[in-house]
Amino acid sequence: MKKIAIAVLPLMLAGCSYYGQMVERMHTDTLEYQCDEKPLTVKLNNTRQEVNFVYDNKPLTLKQGLSASGTRYTDGIWVFWSKGDSATVYNRDRIVLNNCQLSTAKR
Repeated sequence: MKKIAIAVLPLMLAGCSYYGQMVERMHTDTLEYQCDEKPLTVKLNNTRQEVNFVYDNKPLTLKQGLSASGTRYTDGIWVFWSKGDSATVYNRDRIVLNNCQLSTAKR
């Protein structure tokens, strides 16, 4: 019996890991924006309250912060701020992507 438990345990742990990844993907939306400068793809994870995107080949993960209006995500240097179907990306208070309009959202 002990040998069966030892053989089955790795399969059960792998299944739990796969299930966790599947649940994580279910709670992530892909948002496609068209900005003045270039397109922007943002992964929004509501469970973790964070966004992920790539800017100039640099992957960024920003946590949700305080905002008087709209939704703001930041790491202290970068800011992704959205309100309705529009968004703006800042680097150290300088706008780097402006007038971003949401074109699609996928789960």
